[in-house]
Amino acid sequence: MSLSSRLRRRAAVLVAVLAALLAVGLSPGQASAAEGKVSGGRLDWGIKQSFLTYVTGPIAKGSWALTGGAATVGGSTFRFHSANGSYDPATGALTAAFTGGVRFTGHQENGANALDLSIGRLTFRAAQGGSAGLYADVSSKSRETGQVSSANQAKLADLSLAGVDLRGASGTLSLTGVPAVLTDAGAKAFGGFYQAGTALDPLSLSVNLPAAPPSSAAPTPSATTAAPTAAEPQPAASPTAGPSAAARTEFAHGALDWGVRRTFRDYVTGSVAQGRWELGGGSADGGAFFRWTPAKGSYDPATGALTAAFTGTVRFTGLRSGDAYGLDLTLANPGVTVADGRGRLVADVSGRTPDGGTQQLTGVELAAFDPAGLKPEGGLLKAVELPLKLSESGAKAFGGLYPAGTDMDPLSFAVALDPAAALPPLPDLGSAPATPPAPPSPAAEPVAASSPDGVPTAALAGGAVLVVALAATGGLLVRRRRKAATAPVPETDEAA
Repeated sequence: MSLSSRLRRRAAVLVAVLAALLAVGLSPGQASAAEGKVSGGRLDWGIKQSFLTYVTGPIAKGSWALTGGAATVGGSTFRFHSANGSYDPATGALTAAFTGGVRFTGHQENGANALDLSIGRLTFRAAQGGSAGLYADVSSKSRETGQVSSANQAKLADLSLAGVDLRGASGTLSLTGVPAVLTDAGAKAFGGFYQAGTALDPLSLSVNLPAAPPSSAAPTPSATTAAPTAAEPQPAASPTAGPSAAARTEFAHGALDWGVRRTFRDYVTGSVAQGRWELGGGSADGGAFFRWTPAKGSYDPATGALTAAFTGTVRFTGLRSGDAYGLDLTLANPGVTVADGRGRLVADVSGRTPDGGTQQLTGVELAAFDPAGLKPEGGLLKAVELPLKLSESGAKAFGGLYPAGTDMDPLSFAVALDPAAALPPLPDLGSAPATPPAPPSPAAEPVAASSPDGVPTAALAGGAVLVVALAATGGLLVRRRRKAATAPVPETDEAA
């Protein structure tokens, strides 16, 4: 065999060995083990405060509306929920898409809005090396031509993550006060109202990163345990159980979703009351509403009569002076009743009244609704966003803050007439950041957040505070040495 033939043969063997090693090293199983999945979280962004003021001011005379379960925080910040995406702990690359949107309208002429901008499905993307951007689905009307254009996942803003290392995170990953600057695509999305390079409001986000997946030996036990779990619901849904469930009037599962009143929530957490709310007894925060669950009661399909009692409490506090609160209101154990064609929302109400007294009310009617559309479907008796107006007794329960007849947030609820029926999912806000932000004040100095073991986790980028917190592990990702500047104080609808 000639020398050249032997060299070619050895080269071929070497290539085959390298290919095999690469195949092992880059196999799908190991790639997925290294990369984490984002499951749940929130993004808070005010977009641009001067733009919000302009939209609702005397020139544009417009308004904005929330879509897809988006909420507000403090009156001037929008909250988007249910993050999903991917994360690579080796490089720090992160993609997190959030649910919900907001639509701005104004400058109405001849029944049409010259200003019409919708922003939704916001996505935060951080690439290896620290570059980051904010993307969104956008529909906007040009100020010059009046033509409407739409773009999917347009890059609205460049984000500054200077000095922030996102590698190696697990548990809850939080970023606070990330500076944002309008891009060319973002300027076009805003219909030419702002030029590229314009500073936007800083944003904050918190996403859940699950624990590292089990080793390659784990699939056998997990596959064994998954089978009984999948089979458990089947007896309840069998043909034998079906007629029984359909005729049953007693139920023990359900959920009630109600935001009370959006401007009330904004007032509580805003710059005037500088307050908060606390959940208890099984209630949950869905961003745009609170959820009370479980439920028990009965339903008569012949007459439509319904009695449903839900569990949980939400306590609103604010206007603190020393150890006392000027605002202290607790709504507990709400219920829904339908009788004689009239629906009622009731609750136990306790707390402080504006005159300095206290109240303790049980089962007081807060509002009434029209139950005409309530019909069982898919094993559920469900109502979606029923209009509510505050009743006389409800106005007294709120201490005269709102008069009777005031529009409250719409009411949604579902009770499971069939125990196998699944309740509507709750928007996923993820785990709370390690250190929830305190209500801002003009003179307040930012305080470094601390992990559970007391290690500071504050970071500064572009004059705003960035916090990278690992709630599950208490690990320190970022250390910055500059002083953090205070963010502007948002105004609330109630304060205005």
